[in-house]
Amino acid sequence: MRKMVNKDQVAGMAKQIKGSVKEAAGKATGNRRTQAEGTADKIVGKVQKAYGDVKDKVKKAL
Repeated sequence: MRKMVNKDQVAGMAKQIKGSVKEAAGKATGNRRTQAEGTADKIVGKVQKAYGDVKDKVKKAL
């Protein structure tokens, strides 16, 4: 059986990946602002994915 993912889970994962890339670019270039923005994007992505996970669990419970 294939697990369905919702748009919040997908968008959250995408933001985490984008944040990781941005954070790495900031570290590589020594740009602290870019690094901080990347870290923030990762956190936002984790929160959004967690929201999607909870939404999914609630939907399955009903």
